[in-house]
Amino acid sequence: MDSPPYRHILILADIEGSSGCGSYRASSFMTRPWARACAAMSRDVDALAGHLFDAGVRQVTVKDFHRTGYNLLPEMIDSRARIVSGYRRGPVPGLGDPGDADGLMMIGMHAAAGTAGFLAHTLTSRLASLVVNGRPMAEVELFSASLAPHGIPPVFFSGCPAACGQARERIPGMPTFFIDKRIPPDALDAQRWRNEMARAAVQALDGRPAAPYCPAGPFQAEITIRDGRRAAAKMADPWGFERSGATVCIHAPDIHALYYSLIRLCYLPPVVEKSLPLSLALHNQLGRLGRLWVRRQLKIGYRH
Repeated sequence: MDSPPYRHILILADIEGSSGCGSYRASSFMTRPWARACAAMSRDVDALAGHLFDAGVRQVTVKDFHRTGYNLLPEMIDSRARIVSGYRRGPVPGLGDPGDADGLMMIGMHAAAGTAGFLAHTLTSRLASLVVNGRPMAEVELFSASLAPHGIPPVFFSGCPAACGQARERIPGMPTFFIDKRIPPDALDAQRWRNEMARAAVQALDGRPAAPYCPAGPFQAEITIRDGRRAAAKMADPWGFERSGATVCIHAPDIHALYYSLIRLCYLPPVVEKSLPLSLALHNQLGRLGRLWVRRQLKIGYRH
């Protein structure tokens, strides 16, 4: 490729659909399987970043988007890539300022809450299901739409087969590459899969330039809280969301309002939102400590 249509690729990286996550424990903070999954996730990102640079992409920014946001090990990733760890308030929720990125890639992703797929959930496993305008909503929609105001289109997606199918259905024409989660990580030819995934991502750059994803509203969301009525009341009632038992209903005029309401429901009780700068600082510090623990488990030093 002589002149790729995208100069700056933003990668959102999750762990469930990555090459090293074979169980719920491997996605869970401070477990030995999670430490190994962090290393594998970092190698996945490294392969993708390297192929993108070799294809002529000038800048690659990687946002760690799993749990604490401190799962990636920068010392295992191409030094030309910029790694963004932890979470920021905005302008894009969680991500912060996407800068001049002109293409979005999502890897390591999972299917929507309440659907088939490996460790399927949307935002948090506390949601048993999230149905919006009559169909399950996956993170691919929320993340892609959150970047639309910045003119950043989704151009590639990788995850389990169910997640890839949902991505193609929700965003027609979306190039995807799946990982077979029936194969345990120890039996997977991970490096071969990484290289094939990265080559598929580069091929996605060679097509017609994609458009930002911004579906038209309004949106009616019906959310079932996994732990029942009391948990639903604790999550929804402080915000005044409509609720019946364990089911919460949210009405939003556009997808951005819907996304922020879901963030409030899942992560931000009013007291936390009022002290958000402090809450984010504490959360990010916990993530840094977790990543230090991973390095000690893997017996590696920070050299980047």
